[in-house]
This record gives sequence, structure tokens and C-alpha cells, in this order.
Amino acid sequence: MPQEPIPMLDDAERRRLAGLYAERLEAAYGDPEPALHFGDPWELLIAVILSAQTTDAAVNKATPALFAAYPDAAALAEAEQEDVEALVHSLGFFRQKARSIIATAKIVVTEYGGEVPSTMEDLTRLPGVARKTANIVLGTAFGVVVGIAVDTHVHRLAHRLGLSAEKNPDKIERDLMKVFPRQVWYRMNFDLITHGRAVCDAKRPACDGCFLADICPSAFRVGRAVRPS
Repeated sequence: MPQEPIPMLDDAERRRLAGLYAERLEAAYGDPEPALHFGDPWELLIAVILSAQTTDAAVNKATPALFAAYPDAAALAEAEQEDVEALVHSLGFFRQKARSIIATAKIVVTEYGGEVPSTMEDLTRLPGVARKTANIVLGTAFGVVVGIAVDTHVHRLAHRLGLSAEKNPDKIERDLMKVFPRQVWYRMNFDLITHGRAVCDAKRPACDGCFLADICPSAFRVGRAVRPS
């Protein structure tokens, strides 16, 4: 089935829909619950870096051995590249991920006294950390909410829900911050990702069972969207 164009919405309509989306997502998914397992801000930071291009479930399988071998930034900063690669090999892009977390550990030790920094500016200086990662770490570990994390699911839903036509994640984030009330920014980090995984699949969105379908401008328009029989 060819993809039909998603209608462009004006700012007022985007804000109206965003408010409805936020209410329904909260009702469906309850309190935000991070899928990654961690015990402190350092473990969260490393887990989120490792989660790029893989699943949270896969990261949760790999991190116990990693954190047992290297329990803090100081330990990981002294690690051998090959040893870390072996521990994160299952996550894909393992060489780059190993380099990133070792380099991050060194900076955290030398410039931040071994403590994870708690500002967007400082976090995004770390290897492997863009705004998406920083938003999750800031909100979850420190209760500091300055934006909305845009991963592949949020990118897709922002377009399908008519909230952004941008392609760059930072620009999509700005569009989302304009239309969602600030008080729901933190939970959007989880609600949109959860909905993207559970319902609004990249190839076959389950529109017939979606609680947003009656107000979503792209319902039953995308790819092989499931239609009511």
C-alpha cells in the first residue's frame, strides 16, 4: 500500500492535539518507568550510551557483567579496549561503544571528580552523548527536565502525529517542546517510545487498536497500517 501524505497542521492544531495525546498516553501507560536497569547516575549514563541501535532488553543483559567488572568511572577509565569490547559485543557497534564509554569515563574522572555532570552542556561534551541521552540522564537521574529525548520511535511518532515535519532530531525536539506543556516533557521521554514500540510500529502500525487513531492525522495512511475488518 503506498503511503498517503500526512496532512500539515497549524500551530494551534498541533498544540490542541498534543494536549489530547499527552492525556491519553498518561492514561494508558501510567507513571513513567525506565526500561533500562541501573543503580546510580553513572550506570544510567553508560546504559543509555550503550542502548543506541539496540534494545533496552539487550543492554540489560550486558550491563551486569560490565558493571561488575568496572563498578565506577575510575575503574572503566583504566580498562583495556579489548576487554570492554568483549563485554558489550552483543550490543552491536561494540568497538565504537567501548571507545565511547571508556573515553567518557576518563573525562568524568579527570574533569568531574568521578561524578556524572548534571547539565545539558556538560553531558553533551561526553563521547557518545547527544541531547537524547542527556535528556534521559538529566530527567531520570537528577530530576532536571530541559527537553524531550528524540530517538527513532519519537522521530517516527512526531511525524505521524502531525507534530513535526523536521528530520533533524534537535529540530524535532524543539517542535515537540513548543506543543507539549512543560510539565509532561519528562513523561514524553517514555510514553512516546513505549507507544512506538507497542503500537505505532515502523512498518505495520496497529491503527485499529490504537487509542489515538480517532485524532491521529496519519491513522490508516501509513505503509501497511492495520485496518478494521
